[in-house]
Amino acid sequence: MVNYPSYFFLAVFLGIAILFPLGPLLLARLWAAKFAPQKSGEQKNAVYECGLETKGDARIQFKSHYYLYAIIFLIFDVETIFLLPFAVAFTGLPFGAFLALVVFLLLLVEGLAWAWMKGVLTWH
Repeated sequence: MVNYPSYFFLAVFLGIAILFPLGPLLLARLWAAKFAPQKSGEQKNAVYECGLETKGDARIQFKSHYYLYAIIFLIFDVETIFLLPFAVAFTGLPFGAFLALVVFLLLLVEGLAWAWMKGVLTWH
């Protein structure tokens, strides 16, 4: 039996870890060079968006109110998913589970009250 140094296997794994992603990339590069040569030109390098020429700056001002509404919707939508198991097994729950449900609902009501007082829920 051959006695290899303890770092030999780490070197082998490192080589495999480097060749595994780079091998397919190299093969793809060679394939593209052979079968799809570059044909650059003014029309090929032009920006293409739905067949229309771009006009002006592509950046627009995004209103954060949409984001806030989406986050609040997700919070209260997920709340219903968490409440469903409690509603199904409500009569068989111990007092600790009921207390956890009450704390959960109080935290949600606190979050809703905070959003309401901050004016997050008013549409501009």
